Amino acid sequence: MRDRLILLPGWGLGVSPLEPLAAALRGLDEHLQVDIEPLPELDSSDLNDWLDELDERVPEDAWLGGWSLGGMLASELAARRGEHCCGLLTLASNPSFVAHEQWPSAMPGETFDAFLAGCSADPRTTLKRFSLLCAQGAQDARGLSRLLLGGAPNTSPAALMAGLELLAQIDTREALQAFSGPQLHLFGGLDGLVPAEAAGELFALLADVEVGLIEQASHAFLLEDPHGVAGAIQAFLSECGDD
Repeated sequence: MRDRLILLPGWGLGVSPLEPLAAALRGLDEHLQVDIEPLPELDSSDLNDWLDELDERVPEDAWLGGWSLGGMLASELAARRGEHCCGLLTLASNPSFVAHEQWPSAMPGETFDAFLAGCSADPRTTLKRFSLLCAQGAQDARGLSRLLLGGAPNTSPAALMAGLELLAQIDTREALQAFSGPQLHLFGGLDGLVPAEAAGELFALLADVEVGLIEQASHAFLLEDPHGVAGAIQAFLSECGDD
């Protein structure tokens, strides 16, 4: 199914941020089937529990992609599937969302801990703050934030907390190095959640993959310019199809 792409959304905001991109991709290639697979709603923050559920729901032998946490999960699932994954593309996905000694270009640990505590105390307010951070750097940040929050599903507080705890734990570097299929990783230059420097670090880690930086763009660049992002993805898919 080299003509099928499965996209996984990010934390807390549901599938709606990916819908304009999916529509733009379908408009560029009528033969490409693009599906958005919602993230699991689990109380567990164990990565294998999340991957087991996605493995059951997501068809094999397709392209895998995702935004933010969705891209991190797509990376891990691609590595698990190996030859049964056509290729991988991630959007604003840092190999490690929280900074550590081996990966400093990420959110500081104390900032994330405050975020986690906020979510435990008041999930709705934390989701609003998260949508503002997603939109930081956009031309119309407030409008984009409202759009993101307006489409957010009514996820249970326990599932939101489990997703955040998972986000803090995942480090996809080994998975990205293990997956031998084609890879495209796109970053936003003004991203308020994933530092732009992560793009350079990822390119240094994975010399044989495509890494792109959209300079004047927020974490939610897929909503800022869905047609531009779709064009970059389509060019990547076409190039891989010609190989």
